[in-house]
Amino acid sequence: MYKNCIKPILFLFNPERAHHVAFFALRLFLRFSFLKKTTTAWFSNTSQATGTKVAGITFPNKVGLAAGLDKNALLIDELTCMGFGFIEIGTLTPKAQPGNEKPRLFRLPKDQALINRMGFNNDGVDAAVVRLAKRKNKNVVVGGNIGKNKITPNEQAVQDYLICFHALFDVVDYFVVNVSSPNTPNLRDLQEKKPLTELLNTLQKENEKKENRKPIFLKIAPDLTDTQLKDIIEIVVETKIAGLIATNTTTSRSYLKTPTTEVEAMGIGGLSGKPLAQRSTEIIRFLRAHLPPYVAIIGVGGIHSPADALEKIQAGADLIQIYTGFIYEGPALIKAINKAITKA
Repeated sequence: MYKNCIKPILFLFNPERAHHVAFFALRLFLRFSFLKKTTTAWFSNTSQATGTKVAGITFPNKVGLAAGLDKNALLIDELTCMGFGFIEIGTLTPKAQPGNEKPRLFRLPKDQALINRMGFNNDGVDAAVVRLAKRKNKNVVVGGNIGKNKITPNEQAVQDYLICFHALFDVVDYFVVNVSSPNTPNLRDLQEKKPLTELLNTLQKENEKKENRKPIFLKIAPDLTDTQLKDIIEIVVETKIAGLIATNTTTSRSYLKTPTTEVEAMGIGGLSGKPLAQRSTEIIRFLRAHLPPYVAIIGVGGIHSPADALEKIQAGADLIQIYTGFIYEGPALIKAINKAITKA
């Protein structure tokens, strides 16, 4: 139904408008309890999908929604009906910010991909905290993806991450430190060894002061070299964070089917979707080969089918996330992946 009826209608709108239309329709449709129950039964149907424990958290299933789709925690309950085992909100910043100028989100249908330069547009961490405190469904695991405001210089970035960490602590199950988005100026500089070690150590010290510590993950870029990945591995072991999310969007435009002139007209931004699949899997495989077994890996990038998901898991991912695949394939993808994982 999604691919034949809903998707063609949504794709008539520009991508960002389609996002808002879809959110409005989903919220309206699932206002009625009987429709919510029917939707949950149809799309979720994860009775065969067994829970899995990762980083001390029991996830209902291994399929999560990547950060970026529900930045502001607007539809946690509604998206849970689609069968996700976990939902990652954000990226959130201390202060609300509008993000980059529009247009800033583009489809590449020939490549089953997206290019975005959203720029951490969000309502601010406090608004998300209020919404999360009111959510009804407590079964789904929620992650908080945190970043810094655009106007905050890198020298003061740690404070932004601390503000978000403390604000979200009681309403999320795990944290994700985002220093890998290509759409905030100089943000990726924080992936360098010294500033990243300082940032993660500071967050861990605050984490240790809590009675119930929360797992902290680091989301990394797919554009890192092997040498940089080895530095990341050293930092993960040193700071004792729970794991890595591999990967964020790429700045590469290699091997696209979309004509170069069209791609260039879209401008800068992070590319997600099918073209990212191979590189993301390569990084997961590299990380798994070099990381201690207790360090968790969440695989994301180019998952558009159950086979794509299984490839990530076989490469070493403990959990997987989807985003662009969800846009192109619809909620049936979640159910199909869960069935495939159960049978594997």
